[in-house]
Amino acid sequence: MVEKAALAPSLRRQCERLGVSRSGLAYTPVAPDVEELALMRRRGDLHLKHPFYGSRMLSFTLRREGRRAFRKRVQRLMRVMGIESTAPKPATSKPHPEHVKYPYLLRCLPICRANQVWATDLTYIPMKAGFVYLVCVMDWF
Repeated sequence: MVEKAALAPSLRRQCERLGVSRSGLAYTPVAPDVEELALMRRRGDLHLKHPFYGSRMLSFTLRREGRRAFRKRVQRLMRVMGIESTAPKPATSKPHPEHVKYPYLLRCLPICRANQVWATDLTYIPMKAGFVYLVCVMDWF
């Protein structure tokens, strides 16, 4: 669709209309080398065995095996492969500023009988093949 012709719009205008960057026209993709493919295959095997490993631990493990795998390279390969660690991410408990904060209604309430106050808890447990949610329902008495 991108052509150089006298009557056609300029390349800049054609790229704007198509939503393509002009730098992408000159780019010719390069096939990954054999070492890169072997590293990606080993990275996939390690992810199946240890899905909670992040880029730091993976690069350490791969370097211990004698491969050239620095952290930035491992991060790029993880993005390319669409792989992400199952470990908890930072700042997961920060509330959104627009969310309503409800008052704590049990602060001054004496809990003196059964079936007065109930609570639940939900936790995520990683397993060898996937994960499990553990739910607990508790009577505070």
